[in-house]
Amino acid sequence: MALSVFDLFSIGIGPSSSHTVGPMRAAVDFLDYLGSDLCKVARVTCTLNGSLGATGIGHGTDRAVIIGLMGENPETVDPLLVAPAVADVQVTGRMKLGGIHEIAFSPGVDIILDGLHELPGHPNGMRLQAWDDDGYELADKTYYSVGGGFIVSGDVSPSDPVVCETTNVPYPYLTAADLMNHCRRTGKSIADIAYANELSMRTAEEIDRDLRAVWDVMQECVRRGASSEGRLPGKLQVLRRAPALYRKLTSESSTDPLRTLDWVAFYALAVNEENAAGGRIVTAPTNGAAGIIPAVLHYYRDFIDGADWEGIKTFLLTSAAIGMIFKNTASISGAEVGCQGEVGSACSMAAAGCAAIMGGTPEQIENAAEIAMEHNLGLTCDPIGGLVQVPCIERNAIAAVKAITAARTAMNGDGSHVVSLDDVIVTMRETGLDMQAKYKETALGGLAVHVGVPVNVVEC
Repeated sequence: MALSVFDLFSIGIGPSSSHTVGPMRAAVDFLDYLGSDLCKVARVTCTLNGSLGATGIGHGTDRAVIIGLMGENPETVDPLLVAPAVADVQVTGRMKLGGIHEIAFSPGVDIILDGLHELPGHPNGMRLQAWDDDGYELADKTYYSVGGGFIVSGDVSPSDPVVCETTNVPYPYLTAADLMNHCRRTGKSIADIAYANELSMRTAEEIDRDLRAVWDVMQECVRRGASSEGRLPGKLQVLRRAPALYRKLTSESSTDPLRTLDWVAFYALAVNEENAAGGRIVTAPTNGAAGIIPAVLHYYRDFIDGADWEGIKTFLLTSAAIGMIFKNTASISGAEVGCQGEVGSACSMAAAGCAAIMGGTPEQIENAAEIAMEHNLGLTCDPIGGLVQVPCIERNAIAAVKAITAARTAMNGDGSHVVSLDDVIVTMRETGLDMQAKYKETALGGLAVHVGVPVNVVEC
């Protein structure tokens, strides 16, 4: 199947798409893999390798695995029930596998953190195994969480991106060049191409309904972030800044011409603080970069004359179309290519969406996406304490402003440019492959070792 808009924008919980949402989906898939053998299971273990093992505690991977093995999906689980459910398993040493079959389960023993060893397919590898009362192995399956909540199983080449099938849609494309050729040949916009492809997978009514659901969750996330006071979970005890900023913006009059940028920063901070607290968010295209697209969409809603639902749809469809290129030809995984693959791709997607709602041509939109990604090249993923908090939260705010600037820069030109979006995406991928592992979501380099909590005492 081809990628769907709703693969890029999926509703889940924080704090990480690759370390929380993906492992939870893998655990649920493992239940399906067990099938009728589920009720024979006496013991389950999960080994978290590479980045999942190195920063899994701070990213909530252990909790995600427990909740997933209990049969909960990231799309539907109540975020408020996660902590109590996990605490009950930790205290009792018992778990209802799939919500129906009780087994003994000790998180400290049955979840093995092996951050020093990567599986061959991807830095985010995990292995789930199940045995019966006699010690007979019922199932053994390896998964890779490849970014944005996507999971794959089995053998994956470590040197090639995971490419989805594209032949089942009317306008198949893998690269920006393919997409631009469709636009030139048909006279359709990028959003039109994305919409036509989506219609091969679901009805117009379903597309509209699901896009509205995505936008509703984004807006609700900003509202929650505006009113949720206190500090974020984890050793860093980071103060939530969105509520205070919101009060300031709504209570003080100002003639500052750059005041709008404070609003953009607020939107992004609100979303990413909710994500860091394990709240419900939209992966866009990842959790670590989840604040950028909602921030730019809120900028459109609140500060652009004539903003309406059709504009929001155009934004989401356009940005998803660009995101698919990143996913299919490079990576959106911080553990694979650093933060350039997360914040960089989200910034690029947001810039494209912003240019589209400003009336940009396909060439101007592609230029906006290219500008945004070009100026995120080399961005490392070095979360302090293994938590999706510092520098991740502020980074979303800065990238949202950068996306708007990239769109405006492109709109001041005619769409012609020296570096193509495909050029910058392949550069991003090659840069990520060259990047040392300590700069790719392991908390072993960069800010993570110079500020705050040493990696050997990372906890949540």
